[in-house]
Amino acid sequence: IDRAGRGGEAGEGSKPYEFGDPLAIDLRATLDEALRRPENGPGRRPAGDRPVLRLAASDFQVRRTEELTRSATVLLVDMSRSMLLRGCFLAAKKVAVALDTLIRTQFPRDRLAVVGFAYYAREIRPETLAELSWHGFEYGTNLEHGLALARRILAREPGANRSIIVVTDGEPTAHLEGGQVEFSYPPTRRTIEATLREVLRCTREGITINTFMLERSRALAEFVAEMTRLNRGRAFYASPETLGEYVLVDFVSRRTRKVS
Repeated sequence: IDRAGRGGEAGEGSKPYEFGDPLAIDLRATLDEALRRPENGPGRRPAGDRPVLRLAASDFQVRRTEELTRSATVLLVDMSRSMLLRGCFLAAKKVAVALDTLIRTQFPRDRLAVVGFAYYAREIRPETLAELSWHGFEYGTNLEHGLALARRILAREPGANRSIIVVTDGEPTAHLEGGQVEFSYPPTRRTIEATLREVLRCTREGITINTFMLERSRALAEFVAEMTRLNRGRAFYASPETLGEYVLVDFVSRRTRKVS
């Protein structure tokens, strides 16, 4: 988030108290500050008097905190036949399982949904991720339907940082028209435009789209560049071997913010 918050998880450091800070007083640091002032020095106390420590407002130190933001994420996994033939789907499935485990164990307040998309899109229950096989693979890359389904899922998560992670190896080749799937390879201009319209809907609703491309084709790069321009998300080239590292590090690095 782009603003400082109050409270959250206590950090290891401390800071001078400022009006409005939670009174999470760091007693050791506060006493250290008081003892540094001359009036609390040993030579300033009369012999035989009971030790007295005088505190000033400037002595008080409070613990720094990390504000934990609540996030809702939809992982969009390309399940088209090309993902299987290029050896990409196994890596994507491992990422989905790892991301689900990470969120359940480390960030239980967050929400992760997984959506597979090919000829059409469908939500996948996290507990069934490990059992996914190639038998469900289809022709087509219906990213428009995937984004629309992800947007509906995220609409149920008000107040959270909402994002979509797309893992794909090709540009869109299918979209919905009149409730029916229209498929074409090479993709038609109508498919590209329909998908970009859905990107704009996500953008208007404050949803960030980050894309991991598993293929360096010119057509995919040009499409993702336009999608990123419209949404102001991020795009990454990744190989199946490094996909998991990129996705997980990206997710974790955006979870906390130091409050000063």
